[in-house]
Amino acid sequence: MVRLAALLLIGLFAGNANASCFGSDTLYSCNDPQSGNNYQINKMGNTTYMTGNNPRTGSTWSQTSNTYGSTTYQSGSSSNGNTWNQTIQDNGAIGTTYSGTDSKGNYYSKTCTRFGCN
Repeated sequence: MVRLAALLLIGLFAGNANASCFGSDTLYSCNDPQSGNNYQINKMGNTTYMTGNNPRTGSTWSQTSNTYGSTTYQSGSSSNGNTWNQTIQDNGAIGTTYSGTDSKGNYYSKTCTRFGCN
């Protein structure tokens, strides 16, 4: 689940499939030459740390994910400097619930199943 969450976040910043990565399964760096985004991922046990930056724009961002059983807690700072948090709860056959506060301070909660999200 943590790897999926990290990959989803990377996909948001990469914006395309041109990112190249190097390193090990637990510590690696990626660069997207088209967008200028760089990010580093460090996995230690149930915790994944990700930091990113774009030298062209001067923006930076970060994310920490902790997984305990079927629940993943994420928090970070977005490129605008604001913080955000999210809890991902795997409810088995019922689906997955996502809830938290975005970087603008807005609370959200949705449950996704194989039929879509509400």
